[in-house]
Amino acid sequence: MKFELSTTRLLALLKKEFAQMVRDRSSLSVGLLLPVILILLFGYGLSFDVKNATIAVVSSEDSKLKHEIIARLDASNYIQPTLSTSQQEATKRLINHDIDGILIIPDESSVPSSPLLIVNGVDTTLANAIISYINAALATMSKSEIDHQALVTENSAKIEVSQRMWFNETANSRWYLVPGLLVLVLTLIGAFLSSLLIAREWERGTFEAVFVTPVSTLEIIIAKLLPYLALGGVNLTLCLLASHFLFEVPIRGSLFIIVVAALLYLAVSLLLGLYISAATKNQFQASQIALLTSFLPAMMLSGFVFDLRNVPVVIQIFSQLLPATHFMGSIKSLFLSGNHWPTIFEDLGILFIYGLILLYLTHRKLRKSIE
Repeated sequence: MKFELSTTRLLALLKKEFAQMVRDRSSLSVGLLLPVILILLFGYGLSFDVKNATIAVVSSEDSKLKHEIIARLDASNYIQPTLSTSQQEATKRLINHDIDGILIIPDESSVPSSPLLIVNGVDTTLANAIISYINAALATMSKSEIDHQALVTENSAKIEVSQRMWFNETANSRWYLVPGLLVLVLTLIGAFLSSLLIAREWERGTFEAVFVTPVSTLEIIIAKLLPYLALGGVNLTLCLLASHFLFEVPIRGSLFIIVVAALLYLAVSLLLGLYISAATKNQFQASQIALLTSFLPAMMLSGFVFDLRNVPVVIQIFSQLLPATHFMGSIKSLFLSGNHWPTIFEDLGILFIYGLILLYLTHRKLRKSIE
């Protein structure tokens, strides 16, 4: 298989492809407007943080313990305590979804017992977060004010744990999610839009005209890639600016390495889309296959939302076959923890191999022959 390349022919093809991209208003809108919508939607709308969860505090007496617990909870941005006259009234509010949980404080005159926390388990993420926040609030209360034996076991009361969270000091889920947006946006620009390019020309009957010209297959591939690589560069810039200025996500790694990794992943996504387009020769089929094989797996199976260590082994193995998984790991590391070179070299090496394989497959699929 020969890889021929002429600068003159390539420039002529690039002029044609850029003109087609600018005239195609629908693809240009998807390429420029949809990424902005995704950035704003996921950046502002998706969060694992719990804020102002309403907890009904039930106590039959006006004790010092009650006031101290309410003060501790009220000082938190995560819990919003409210008083309830009785457990029955609080239970009714919980069933009606007016509150998220109930904290029952025992009487000081009763036999020592632990406070009882009841939460709405319909949303397990919210329930677990409420339990963690309240346990943390109670655990930090002074021993002189509260008998810790009523809150923790005898053994754990003897141990004081000093906690430090590295790389995400504020425990802000937005820092975890926003770098992954870069993966989704580049996947959308790459695989989805490029999957329509060759299929559209096959359907219009204009691609056969290329066969009577001296242009090589490699020149066609490069000319198809570069305009959308430039479009992806615009979206990459938007993502980086939004991450830093809108969502205040730190960029602790090398900005140059982030750009190189992003462009490499974008090239892999574009080649995947071109291969799908050349294989199907149908815009509808190409767009559906591109979504099923690139965008949806990138969102669900790359580690964007779910920790891959918590999924079945079969899914873990399958996820490692996705280019998005390797780019996701590198980009989150570059944003939050800095330049971890073993991870960077491994992931970028895998992406480079994917690029070579897809370039070979696309080149073979675009041989100058009419079927």
